[in-house]
Amino acid sequence: MREKVQEALDKVRPFLQRDGGDVELVDVDEATGVVKVKLKGACGG
Repeated sequence: MREKVQEALDKVRPFLQRDGGDVELVDVDEATGVVKVKLKGACGG
């Protein structure tokens, strides 16, 4: 599951970076399906 989430983030990352931001995968809880990400740069707020 973690790999699929990372692939999805890699698809949207260029759009975030174009606006001065980025996203980092923090955790994937496979039992609950909860994904935690950290927004960086212009996306942080």
